This record gives sequence, structure tokens and C-alpha cells, in this order.
Amino acid sequence: MTNRRLSLLDRIISEADAVLRTVSGQANQAERPSPALHHEDTVLTETERSHVAGLMRVNHTGEVCAQALYQGQAMTARLPDVRDDMQQAAREEVDHLVWCEERLQELGSQPSYLNPAWYGLSFALGALAGAISDEVSLGFVAATEERVCKHLKDHLQQLPDDDRKSQLILQQMLADEQHHGDKALEAGGRDFPRPVKDAMSAVATVMTSASYRI
Repeated sequence: MTNRRLSLLDRIISEADAVLRTVSGQANQAERPSPALHHEDTVLTETERSHVAGLMRVNHTGEVCAQALYQGQAMTARLPDVRDDMQQAAREEVDHLVWCEERLQELGSQPSYLNPAWYGLSFALGALAGAISDEVSLGFVAATEERVCKHLKDHLQQLPDDDRKSQLILQQMLADEQHHGDKALEAGGRDFPRPVKDAMSAVATVMTSASYRI
């Protein structure tokens, strides 16, 4: 019984640490260098810079939500292998979080002030999905990644042609997100019906609109 309590306590402490690092933007380190590392920045007009910063802020918020989603699911996942997959996915998403934040700094901008609220909502949804079943939890990941991929493709089309740094970051993020979604379905995730995916898209639209500006 004591070991079980200690194990739960360790998990809670670990998740609390992850929350602080994700929301504060402090102490996060990418395992992979940014795809834009060795590319020189281009000269953007003030309008272009503002728009690119807005897009990158949205993508940064998406990664904050991804961290919260995976962490919430890992807390309530029933099977150890599913829990491990969620935690591994969260670690991989840290790369995206760091890359987006670095790009925002280069653009003279900052992450969304709404990130703590979006984190809390995503964590609750992830924990709820995990508590229902691992099948639903993995299906939620797949459906979420499907929405994220659509946003990334749209943002790639909106970026200025000369903004190679932002393009490279989003292209690598797109490849990773597609992999995460496919892996979730292969692991037994439920393919959600269209009405559920449409509802998720509606929530995502509210989030992206707010994070673009604030």
C-alpha cells in the first residue's frame, strides 16, 4: 500500500513540475535542435511580422494544450503501456513548444497570455478521456492531431514565401503530429464520428482566434 501511495505521489509531483515548466516556459529543453537553426532570418514587413507572430503564437498555444492533454491522459490511463506512450508523446511535443517559443522571441513577440486557461481546460479533457477508457483516450489524441494537422497546413499556406525559418518549423511539426495521430489509432484508439470532430474543431477555432490576438 505504501509503495502505491509513493508511486502516486511521485506521479503528482512529476505532473506538477511539468505544469510549471509548460505554462511558465522555463526549464523546457528540446531534445532536437530547431529545424530553423542554421537558416538566416528574412526581412519581413511589420504587417508580415505581426501575422507570422500571431500564427506562431497559435501554434505555441497548441503545443501547450498538447502537453496538458497528454499529461492529463497519462494521469488516468489504465494500461501502463498507454500511460508510457502518453508520456513519451508529451516529451516529443516539448520540442515543438521550445521551437515555437524561440521563433516568437526572434519575431519580437511572446506566447499567449491565455495559455494557463487553455492548459487547464486541456488537462481536464485529457484526464476525462483517460478515465473513460484507453480506447477513448487514444481516439481523442488521434482526433486532436487531425485538427492540429489541418491548422498547420493552413498556416504553412499563410506564411510569407521568404519566411523559411517558420516554414521549416511548421513542416517538422506537421510530420510529427501526423505520426502521433497514426500511432494513436494503431494502438487501439477509437476513430471518432464526424459530429464529435466538428465539435472539437469549433472549440479549436475559438482557441486559435483568441490566441492569435492575445
